[in-house]
Amino acid sequence: MACSIGIAAAAGPAFAREIAPAVERAGFAALWVNDTPGHDALEVLAAVAEVTETLGLATGVLPVDRRSGEEIAEQVRERELPSDRLTLGIGSGGRRRGALDAVREAIIPLREAIDARIVVGALGPRMRRLGATAGDGVLLSWLDPEIAAIQTAEAHDADAGAHAALYVRAAFDPDAVPRLEAERDAYAGYAAYAANFARLGLSPADTVITPQAAAARLPAYLHAADEVVLRMIIADPADTPAARRFIDRGAELVAP
Repeated sequence: MACSIGIAAAAGPAFAREIAPAVERAGFAALWVNDTPGHDALEVLAAVAEVTETLGLATGVLPVDRRSGEEIAEQVRERELPSDRLTLGIGSGGRRRGALDAVREAIIPLREAIDARIVVGALGPRMRRLGATAGDGVLLSWLDPEIAAIQTAEAHDADAGAHAALYVRAAFDPDAVPRLEAERDAYAGYAAYAANFARLGLSPADTVITPQAAAARLPAYLHAADEVVLRMIIADPADTPAARRFIDRGAELVAP
């Protein structure tokens, strides 16, 4: 049961460079970086690699409709990211047709060029199975602990060695709750996520960690997946002291 921290690429390399040593010292497994339009997760991870020694480096996720598997592999090499610490999360992005084939085709050159873990961001069962069998695992998100445990078990059934990582949006400071709620509501408004919430019978509010519920909710999540990624939600995304408080609180909650 590993636990990691997640940030958005929009936070930038300088912010990541400041907080990454604290993430490493606190004992988290990895720092995951969302690839967002106009910002590059690999650039941010290169900054993290410069200031850490053992911390895992992970993307969540690189959309293959914006860059191919060959392009991702080349950019990893150009940035000299250490493959032994690297997890490449990829996803179909905005594709509506041919999504499975696009992700499958992206995995092939990544496998050939980079000795890194490859996980697939997946909502539906076919994409999750693809991640578990053609890749090294899946990246799940916007789930409650019970459904996360079911989907993790399905990945292990498809391939016993599959790694199931789970993104969980979390706020530990009360002043960050409005941002958490805004992000939750934004995703609930996206067609693919709205359909997934409906299909699973989930309320979006049941898929996040609030300050009041953190002590009870986080242990349940940690038992539901191989790795839980606490996607950091703070009131000001550039507030380094708030980020360090989030890291410290997360480490406190994870500690036995």
